[in-house]
Amino acid sequence: MTETVRLPALARTQMKSPRSREARLRLAGFVVLHVVIIAGACVMFFPFLWTIITSITPGATLTNAPALIPANPSLEPYLRLFSERPFVQVVGNSLLLAAITTCVQLVTSSTAAYAFSRLPFRGQGVVFAIYLATMMIPLQVLIVPLFVELKTFGLLNSYLGALLPTFASAFGIFLLRQAINQVPRDLDEAATIDGAGHFRIFFQVVLPNIRPALATLVVFSFMSSWNSFLWPLIVLRSPELQTLPIALAALQGQYISDWDVIMAGSVVSVIPMLALYLFAQKYVIQGVASSGIK
Repeated sequence: MTETVRLPALARTQMKSPRSREARLRLAGFVVLHVVIIAGACVMFFPFLWTIITSITPGATLTNAPALIPANPSLEPYLRLFSERPFVQVVGNSLLLAAITTCVQLVTSSTAAYAFSRLPFRGQGVVFAIYLATMMIPLQVLIVPLFVELKTFGLLNSYLGALLPTFASAFGIFLLRQAINQVPRDLDEAATIDGAGHFRIFFQVVLPNIRPALATLVVFSFMSSWNSFLWPLIVLRSPELQTLPIALAALQGQYISDWDVIMAGSVVSVIPMLALYLFAQKYVIQGVASSGIK
C-alpha cells in the first residue's frame, strides 16, 4: 500500500519539475531585465541630477564638482539668473515661438495629411515622396538661401522671419497621414451618406480618431522649436528677441563662467518640456504605435 501511494507522488514531482524550472528561468529573466532597465535609467538620470545639484550649489565649478548631497544648498543661482539678466522675457519669447509653431503645424500638417490620405489626385505618390525627401535635407544646407530670401522680404530680426520656415513640417504630415490611414473609411462613407462634406468629415470624424497622433505632433513640434538654436541665432539679432537656447549660450563667458547660474538656466529650460511630456506621455506612445513609426 505504501509503494502504491509513493509512486504517484514521485510521478507528480517529476511532472512538476520542468514547469518549476521554467518558472525560475522566467523569474530570473524578469529580474535581470528590470535590473538592466533600472541601471540604464539611473545612468541617464544622473546628468540631470548633477545639473540640479550644481544649480543649487553657489560657486560650483567644473573643476570643483559639487557633492551629491550639497552641504549648503541655496537658490541664489536662480535669483541671480532672473535678476541680473532678462531671463523672464527670454523664456516668454521661447514659449511664444514654440506655441505659435506648434499651433500652425497642427493646422498645416493635419490638413495636408488628410489630403494625401483621403483626396486622391494625379501624382499624389510623387508629391508625397518629395515631401519625405525634404526630411533628409539638413537645416545647415538651407540657411543661406533662407537668409537671402528673408532679407529680400525685410523679415530679418523679426519673429515672423523666425517662424515662417517652421510653419510646414514634412514629419508632421507623414505622422498624421499614417494615423489617418488607420481610420476606417467606412466612417467616411457613413458620414457621406448623412450628407457630410470633407470639412465635416475632417473635423468630426478624422480628428477625434487621431488625437494620440496629434498629441505626439504637439510634443515633437514644441520640443523642436523650444530647443532650436541655429536659426534663431541667425535671424533674431536684437537681445530683446533672443530665445532661451541663445540666452543659455550667452551665459558662458570666454574666460570665466558661472556654472551654477548656467545650470540653473538649464534646469529652467528643461521644466516646460518635462511637464509637457509627462502630461502627454500616454498619447505619445499611442500615437507612435498607431502611426506605424518604428
